[in-house]
Amino acid sequence: MMLRFNFVVSCLLAVSASSALSAQLHPASILPDAPSADHVLLASAEMGHATGSSQTQAADASSNAGAPVLLTRQQAEQIALAHNPRIRVSQLLAKAEHEVVRQSRSSLLPDMSGNLSAVQAEEGSRISAGSLTASRLVQHAGMGVQLRQLITDFGHTRNLVASAKLNEKARMADAEASRADIVLATDEVFYRAIEAEATLKVAEQTVSARQTLVDQVNALTSAKLKSDIDLGFAQVNLSEAKLLQLDAENNLDAAKAALDAVLGYEREMNYKLVASPNDAAPLPPDVEPLIASAIQNRPDLQSLQWSEQAARKFSRAQHEQFLPTIGALGVVGKTPVGSSQYFTSDWYGAVGINLSVPIFNGFRYAAEASEASLQVQAATERTRGLRDAVVRDVRTAWLNARTAAQRVTVTGELLQQANLTLNLSQTRYRLGLSSIVELSQAQLQQTQAAISEANARSQYGFAMAALRFQTGGRP
Repeated sequence: MMLRFNFVVSCLLAVSASSALSAQLHPASILPDAPSADHVLLASAEMGHATGSSQTQAADASSNAGAPVLLTRQQAEQIALAHNPRIRVSQLLAKAEHEVVRQSRSSLLPDMSGNLSAVQAEEGSRISAGSLTASRLVQHAGMGVQLRQLITDFGHTRNLVASAKLNEKARMADAEASRADIVLATDEVFYRAIEAEATLKVAEQTVSARQTLVDQVNALTSAKLKSDIDLGFAQVNLSEAKLLQLDAENNLDAAKAALDAVLGYEREMNYKLVASPNDAAPLPPDVEPLIASAIQNRPDLQSLQWSEQAARKFSRAQHEQFLPTIGALGVVGKTPVGSSQYFTSDWYGAVGINLSVPIFNGFRYAAEASEASLQVQAATERTRGLRDAVVRDVRTAWLNARTAAQRVTVTGELLQQANLTLNLSQTRYRLGLSSIVELSQAQLQQTQAAISEANARSQYGFAMAALRFQTGGRP
């Protein structure tokens, strides 16, 4: 009969020189440093503090429809970053990757365990079947401590640690990419709401102007100075303006609902959207510096570059599995209960060095090394593909912004000409020199020009926001 009790005492050693170890594991990279998890969390906390008053004002405004809260694009971005769950998810994944680094680095630290054993056996009997171990059974009780320390595995473990560190940087870059995605989504719905507000304002002015015209034509018709046809045309134009107003109101409500969702609010909030002067910033004249900035700063591209470097380190570690492993072993303990025939001393202790050389394991190491090499090639191609896509997207965004800037100028001129034409048509109609058809056409052109001019300004603002996103501009 044999009773055995085991317990393991984990020994955790704090490593204060982790930065020095990182410098030994891999050389300095050409990539800019990714933000740390603490930096990301601190930035989120600062934004939450900065937007606290804005959120309180928005909550108060929801209960007081007569006092909407002013909301700029920058404030909307800060609120979205503070509330959106994707930001928290990316931060948690980055922190989880840091724990993977600690797991990999633990193989470089001592492994200490303690054992307490008590054996009841047939004195001097032997095990005659089973694994190849010490076969003699002896009644005894003892306790001891074992210590194992890796001396060297010729870079295998250190490259695993380096790969884990690079993967951590990749997750940090992913967190920054999530922030950029949220900012772009916020800018899109913000400018859509701005555009809807401008369209509604034009529709309301159109309804007011055409209502005034209907009243005037009605008075002239009553005085037999205008025909019923003129009054019918004016009323048709008024109805069209009211339909335009209804559509504009619906579009504005939908845009604000989308904005509430992006900002993380479950109920309808009352905002007064304010366009920032920076939204009309001039477009850079040359796209090449923007492409260079995007290649250097795009967080999604940085993530793939860090992942590619991590794959290279991991591949090197997999190839180093063929090399020997050298480790130190130590054991010390005491045997208070035991036959003096077999235990000549009541304590024991020993130290030694173990050399382990892989000989054959069914080609597993070769297959793992080949897989890691193929993963490196795949990571390189993914990085190259995204780099090409970044260059294309920056050029496209710059062209869209340039076209949007030109549309602002052209629609401004169009609105000016439409206003002049409308004034002339109104004068000619009052003097009896033209029909209601000419005036209706001028009114329609002026309304379309006013809507186009308002849309062009908001579209230019979003085009510049998209260009900032494509070039890796930090929110």
